[in-house]
Amino acid sequence: MSTLDRAIEIARKAHEGQFDKGGAPYIGHPLRVMERVGPEEAKMAAALHDVVEDSSVTLGDLRAEGFPESVVEAVEALTKRPGESYEDFILRAAANKTARTVKLADLLDNCDLSRIPDPGPEDCERLRKYQEAIDLIRSL
Repeated sequence: MSTLDRAIEIARKAHEGQFDKGGAPYIGHPLRVMERVGPEEAKMAAALHDVVEDSSVTLGDLRAEGFPESVVEAVEALTKRPGESYEDFILRAAANKTARTVKLADLLDNCDLSRIPDPGPEDCERLRKYQEAIDLIRSL
């Protein structure tokens, strides 16, 4: 069975060369999300929450690595599908208990504009969208 350390290692490799909107290495985001959640399976899902959407890693790869099915299911719920509306994605993520916890932590981290040197109107619009998603999840 794979461990939290292995989840972090996979996330580091998957996000290598990727940067966030503030120009920092992207891996900082999933690691911050991971620090906001618990227990360990939620931490694994948090570390891996963007790897399927943002890299060549597949859900099958995660299964082959030996991650618990509950972690793989949470990562699947946290992966936006092509053509899926943002609201439908949020509702689908919220339907999985672990994914719901991770998605809230993800959105809260995304709402921190302090990492963006000079936030513009597009950043404020994104912040509004994230806050609406937080409110939607909390209302369920």
